[in-house]
Amino acid sequence: MTRNGPVALIFHTAVVIFMLAPLAIVCLVAFTPENTLSLPTNGFSLRWFDAVFHHPDFVQSFWNSLWLAVLSATLAVVLAVPASLAITRWEFPGRGFLNALFLSPLIIPHLVLGVAMLRLFAIVGATGSFGWLVAAHIVIVTPYVMRLLIAAISGFDRSVEQAAFSLGASEATVFRRVTLPMILPGVTGGWLIAFINSFDELTMSIFITSPSTVTLPVRMYMYATESIDPMMAAVSALIIGITAVAVLLLDRVYGLDRILVGQH
Repeated sequence: MTRNGPVALIFHTAVVIFMLAPLAIVCLVAFTPENTLSLPTNGFSLRWFDAVFHHPDFVQSFWNSLWLAVLSATLAVVLAVPASLAITRWEFPGRGFLNALFLSPLIIPHLVLGVAMLRLFAIVGATGSFGWLVAAHIVIVTPYVMRLLIAAISGFDRSVEQAAFSLGASEATVFRRVTLPMILPGVTGGWLIAFINSFDELTMSIFITSPSTVTLPVRMYMYATESIDPMMAAVSALIIGITAVAVLLLDRVYGLDRILVGQH
């Protein structure tokens, strides 16, 4: 086993500190009793968390983001599973184009996607529709699901499926009892990454939300243009906490190495 030298350890430590320091500062500011963005030097307070839960616009936007992320991630998985199986296992005309099409939102700026979606929704008369907002989020989160699923399916031992077929199992039974359980870590990891990306999406959403479908990131942006106070830090701390809990649960259930790296 190769050991990291002192220079590599110092560099890695510096990178970790650089990434985590802003998050730690935001979480600390959320507990300040003051009316300005400042560290809690005079004790800790939950007043700004209480203010968030008693702010109807933030509460409604939270539920909008939650339902949007759940629906987008779930439908993205439903779409990505058969697409990944087809792209990985079969050769057919347009296979490369289909793969590039599904993954293209990863390289297209969300600003461009937002303007394009806004124009599209205006043409079809769907401006302000929650269903079309879900469709737009599906477009941008599906690539994350597909990348994990393609990796999971590529490393899948098909001899297990062939054994099930030889015993008389139907294709539906093999998929439900063999294939799906084997790629379940990729499905779960893809769903969680899609959920997080949909929940945190701002750049595209700001173009296509209506007053009744404003998401939490858009609400935070709107609030920040009017006033800057520790309530923003409290909302950010809650989002960080929810994301951290979700990742920890996923790590305990399946293991991040198994999902993201492919280790068994």
